[in-house]
Amino acid sequence: MKTLLTPALVAITLLFTGCASTTEGGAVGASRSQLLLVSSAELDQMAAQSYAKLKAEGSAKGILNTNAAMLARVRAVAARIAPQTAVFRADAPRWQWEVNLITSDQLNAFCMPGGKIMFYTGLVSRLNLGDDEIAVVMGHEIAHALREHSREQVSQAAAAQTAIGIGTQLLGLGGGTSQLTEAAYEALVATRFSRSHESEADRIGLELTARAGYNPQAGVSLWQKMASAGSTGGGDFLSSHPSDSSRVQQIQALLPTVMPLYQATRR
Repeated sequence: MKTLLTPALVAITLLFTGCASTTEGGAVGASRSQLLLVSSAELDQMAAQSYAKLKAEGSAKGILNTNAAMLARVRAVAARIAPQTAVFRADAPRWQWEVNLITSDQLNAFCMPGGKIMFYTGLVSRLNLGDDEIAVVMGHEIAHALREHSREQVSQAAAAQTAIGIGTQLLGLGGGTSQLTEAAYEALVATRFSRSHESEADRIGLELTARAGYNPQAGVSLWQKMASAGSTGGGDFLSSHPSDSSRVQQIQALLPTVMPLYQATRR
């Protein structure tokens, strides 16, 4: 019985000691405790490897950074947003930021842990995005990395597998191998987050947009464009970032908070 209780006690200890917050709340008040059982350094390393692989594949196919003008636009937006991340976490401006562009009709963009950003040309060209709208997308994706939503997903998978492992021991069903590497990879590249994660990324992203001197009102037009694209087959970004009416309502509700930040940059 003592041997069976030990992993259970370890799991309970991990659940309590693994709760922390990765960011400050900012003006939008985005703060809560998170379950963080895996190290940030490990996930950053995995992200760097996955990103390097994605770039190598894109280069081999001749689809990496082929549109120089669009690449310059998205990199300029990222360069203005990256310093503003210090509001939410002091270490973020020192990340090894990287922005690249994949030539594809897909409506897609993401930011891996550690600031590894990828935009797809279809997102900008098919939706005819202005720089303010690009900034809203960029801020949203960077917010996922700031809040370490991927790390949180992997931690939740680890906790679930620990619980399953304990259950199989208690029931005498044997080991049950961990699939954490697969879970981590999925969290890094699938860009599928929960509704609460999406809501947090909207809040933080809108503040980053405003602080960088881009008009956060563009969040409304962006998601209206997303909704229109969704009705005609939106692709990857729309399948993982639902553009429902509540999202637009949340952005509109946040505008009184973030517009003064934007107006301050104009002065």
